[in-house]
Amino acid sequence: MYIRRVRNEAESMRRFVEELWLPYQHDLEKSVESHEMAEEIDVDEIVEFRTDWFDDPTKRLWVALDGVDNPTGAITDIDATFAGFLGTSLQTPASKFETADKLILGNFYVDPDYRGTALADDLVARGVQQAYEDGAEELTLQVHADNDRALAYYEKLGFDVARYKMELPLEEIQLDV
Repeated sequence: MYIRRVRNEAESMRRFVEELWLPYQHDLEKSVESHEMAEEIDVDEIVEFRTDWFDDPTKRLWVALDGVDNPTGAITDIDATFAGFLGTSLQTPASKFETADKLILGNFYVDPDYRGTALADDLVARGVQQAYEDGAEELTLQVHADNDRALAYYEKLGFDVARYKMELPLEEIQLDV
C-alpha cells in the first residue's frame, strides 16, 4: 500500500473523484440518513469544486493506492487500486485566541474491500505526520452523529466529543415572538 498526495490539477482530481470520492459519497448515503445524493451528478462540477477547495495551501488530499505500478507517476496514469483517502486542512486561529493550531481530518474513506486491514490507521498516521510537519498541536474532525462505524473508530483512537453541531430546517423552527 502506498499513500501519496494528489496534485491539485483537474485530471488528477477527476480520477480521485471517480475512483474514491463518488464511492465515498454513495457509501455515506447508506449510513447517514441526511446524506442523500442527487440523481444526476455533474462530475465536471465536482472536479472543479474539489480542485478549487485544494487550491488553498493549508489543505491536502492523500490517497492510498494498492498494487501501484509506479508510486511517483501521475495519478492520471498509474495502474493501481484506489483504496482510500484522507483530506486535511490546517486551522490556525487568529492571534487574539490562545488556542493551538489544529489539523482537521476531513473527508476520510476506506473502500469496503480494505476495511479491517489497518489502512484507516495508516491514513490517520499520515495525517498525524502532516500535523507534526505543520506545527499543529491537535487533531480535530467532524462526523455525522448517525455514522456508527466512524464514531466507533474515532472513539477507539481516543477522540472525545468537544462540541455539538445541531441542525433544524427553517420551516420547522418554532419561535414565540
